[in-house]
Amino acid sequence: MKLGKVEFCHFLQIIALFLCLSGMSQAELSRSRSKPYFQAGRPRTKRSWVWNQFFVLEEYMGSDPLYVGKLHSDVDKGDGSIKYILSGEGASSIFIIDENTGDIHATKRLDREEQAYYTLRAQALDRLTNKPVEPESEFVIKIQDINDNEPKFLDGPYTAGVPEMSPVGTSVVQVTATDADDPTYGNSARVVYSILQGQPYFSVEPKTGVIKTALPNMDREAKDQYLLVIQAKDMVGQNGGLSGTTSVTVTLTDVNDNPPRFPRRSYQYNVPESLPVASVVARIKAADADVGPNAEMEYKIVDGDGLGVFKISVDKDTQEGIITIQKELDFEAKTSYTLRIEAANKHVDPRFLSLGPFSDMTTVKIIVEDVDEPPIFSSRLYPMEVSEATQVGNIIGTVTAHDPDSSNSPVRYSIDRNTDLERYFNIDANSGVITTAKSLDRETNAVHNITVLAMESQNPSQIGRGYVAITILDINDNAPEFAMDYETTVCENAQPGQIIQKISAVDKDEPSNGHQFYFSLTADAANNHNFSLKDNKDNTASVLTRRNGFRRQEQSVYYLPIFIVDSGSPSLSSTNTLTIRVCDCDADGIAQTCNAEAYILPAGLSTGALIAILACVLTLLVLVLLIVTMRRRKKEPLIFDEERDIRENIVRYDDEGGGEEDTEAFDMAALRNLNAIRDTKTRRDVTPEIQFLSRPTFKSIPDNVIFREFIWERLKEADIDPCAPPYDSLQTYAFEGNGSVAESLSSLDSISSNSDQNYDYLSDWGPRFKRLADMYGTGQDSLYS
Repeated sequence: MKLGKVEFCHFLQIIALFLCLSGMSQAELSRSRSKPYFQAGRPRTKRSWVWNQFFVLEEYMGSDPLYVGKLHSDVDKGDGSIKYILSGEGASSIFIIDENTGDIHATKRLDREEQAYYTLRAQALDRLTNKPVEPESEFVIKIQDINDNEPKFLDGPYTAGVPEMSPVGTSVVQVTATDADDPTYGNSARVVYSILQGQPYFSVEPKTGVIKTALPNMDREAKDQYLLVIQAKDMVGQNGGLSGTTSVTVTLTDVNDNPPRFPRRSYQYNVPESLPVASVVARIKAADADVGPNAEMEYKIVDGDGLGVFKISVDKDTQEGIITIQKELDFEAKTSYTLRIEAANKHVDPRFLSLGPFSDMTTVKIIVEDVDEPPIFSSRLYPMEVSEATQVGNIIGTVTAHDPDSSNSPVRYSIDRNTDLERYFNIDANSGVITTAKSLDRETNAVHNITVLAMESQNPSQIGRGYVAITILDINDNAPEFAMDYETTVCENAQPGQIIQKISAVDKDEPSNGHQFYFSLTADAANNHNFSLKDNKDNTASVLTRRNGFRRQEQSVYYLPIFIVDSGSPSLSSTNTLTIRVCDCDADGIAQTCNAEAYILPAGLSTGALIAILACVLTLLVLVLLIVTMRRRKKEPLIFDEERDIRENIVRYDDEGGGEEDTEAFDMAALRNLNAIRDTKTRRDVTPEIQFLSRPTFKSIPDNVIFREFIWERLKEADIDPCAPPYDSLQTYAFEGNGSVAESLSSLDSISSNSDQNYDYLSDWGPRFKRLADMYGTGQDSLYS
C-alpha cells in the first residue's frame, strides 16, 4: 500500500517518537560511574546521577505535552520523600518536570532551526529537609530534526548569457540552493537539481546546479532569449522530499554568423545635372541580421564608368552606403553612369567562414536629368590690357559665352555696374565687345576688375557670370616733382662750394625701364651768384653755395628754381622752387636761429620791452573806451518812449534797484482813460525801425477805485511782458502834489484847446525846469525835425 506525503511524514514522526522513548527507558536503567555522594551518619555508597542527553522530536503537533524523559535517583524509594527540580535553558517555560516522578515534558512546539539543543540542570532534594540527596547534574536536550524546510535559492532569479551557435555542453551559469535542515542527520538537507522548463535547449547537473547548453547551433536571429525553471529537491530527490524553484533567463549573445546581403540586385536613381558637388545622390544598405560590431560594414565602388565622378561612404549610425558627387554633372556630356558597389563586414569571425562570403555586390545606375543652365563663358577669367592714352570708344577685348543646353539659346551681354561704378567701360549686348566709355588714368586705378553678365534671350532668369581683369598700361603723362617739401638752410658763415641740400624727385608714372631724372637750374637762375646745382646722375642733385658771407639782415630767404626732366617718351619737365633760409649757426654748422626780427628792431630795445609797450597801449585804449561807454549810458536812459514826449511822465524813485536804468517811465495819461492802449516801450540798446510821435487824447475820469484796478491790470501785463526790463523794481504812480512852483504842468486841461501854447517862460523857473525849457521852449516843430 502506497503512502502519501503527509501520511509518510506522520509515520516517520511515530517511528522517531518510539525510538526516543526506547532510549529514555534505557537511560533510566543505565548507570555510569560517578563520584560517591556522602551524607552524615550514613555509610559510603556509590550513586548513579549523571545524565548525558535527551532527544525530542521537533515540530510536535500533539495536544498533550510531549514526553522528553525521566530523572530518577537510587535514593528515591517511591514513597514521595524525594523532590526533583529542573533549572537552566527553557526550564519552567518550555520544559517542566514532575517533582514526584521526575518525568520531563515539553510544553511548546520546538524548532531545531531556531535552537538545536537546550542545556539544563537537575537536582534531587529531600522533601522534608529540602537538602540535596544527589549532586546537581547537567544534561542536554537535543532537538531531533525532521524534514520541515524546503530548499531555497537565495540568489535567484538568475540572468545569464551565452554566445549563439555555442557547442553542446557550454557552461551558462551555476545555481545554488540552501536547506535549513540538519545536514548531519539523514537526507533532509541533501539537495538534487533538475530542470522543469527549458528543455531540450539546456540541461542542469543534479549535484552542482551548473546549467549547460543541450542543443547545438542555437541561432540568436531565430530566438534570442530563453526562460528556464530549475528545481532543487531535498531527501536526495526521493519521494516525500521538499523542493524549491527559481527562474533563469538566458540570453543568446550575437556572433558574426550572417553575411551582408543587398535586398536588390540593382538600383536606379535620377539626378539633375545642376546638383552641386558633395551632394548626396543615393543611400543604399545591405541587410545584416547581426547587431553591433558584427553588423558594421564597408562599402566601395569596385567597377563602373563613374569611378571618378562619384564616391561612397558609410553612415556609422545606420550602416548605410552614401553615394555623393565628386565632379559636376553635365547632361550634354554624359546622360547616365553605372556603378558596381560591394558591401562587406568589417569584423569577420573565421569560425563561420563556411557559411558563405561575408560580402555582397549590387549595381547602381544613375540617370542625369537635363535642366536649363545659365550661359557658360569660354574662359573663367579674361585678362585684357589697354593704354591709359586710348580714346573713348576704342575696343579693349571680347568675351564669349554660350548656352550649354541643347536649345542653344542666343546670349546677351551686360556689365555688372556694381563692379564698374564709374562706368569706364561698355559692352556690346550681342557681340560681347568691350570698349572704353571714359578716359582712363593709370595713376588713379591701374587695374579694373569687372563682371560681365550673360543671359539667355529666351529665359532671362538664366544668367552666367564672366570675370574680366583690365590692366591700364602706363604712358608718360605726369611731370616729375620734388620727392618731399624740403626745409633748406644756409649758414651765415657758409663757405663757397658747400653742399647745403640734396634733392630727389618722384614721378607718378612707372616706365618699364625705371625712372631717370635730370636736374638743372632754370635759365633765369643759372647765372646767380649765390647757389649752384650739381646733377649726381643717380636721380638726385646737390645744391651748393657759390659765395660766403650770407647775412640775414640783408636777405633772410632765397628762392632757387630747379628744372627737372624725366626720361619718358616724350619727356616731361617741371620747375620746382627750393626755399633757402639764412640762419645763424654754431661752430659745427648747426642752425641756431633763422629769424631776422632781431636785426630790424631799434637798437637798445628788446623784443620783450616792445611787447610790454604794446600791451600798455592796448590797456589804455580799453580803459578809455570803457569810460566813454559808461558816461554815455549815464546820460541816456535804458528805455525811452517812441514819442520822446516826457512832459506828462512823473517818476518817483523810492526803491533800491538797478540805478537810473532800473526805471521805466509810465504814461500818466493812461491812468485817466480806461480804454487807452499802452504803447510798447523801446529799449535804448535796440534801434527802432520807425520812430514817431503822437499826441493821444484822453478823457479825464477821476475815480480812485478805477485807477487802482487799472494799475493792477497793468502790473500783471508788465509781469508777463517779455519786452519789459529784467529788473525787480517797484514803481509808484500817483497824482502830482500841491505846492509846485510851476503849479500843474499837465496838459490834460489843454487837450480841448486847438491853439498852440508858448512854453518860453519855463526858462525863467530855474535850473530844475531847464530840461523842459530845452524841449518845449523852441517850439513844437523841433520835436519832429
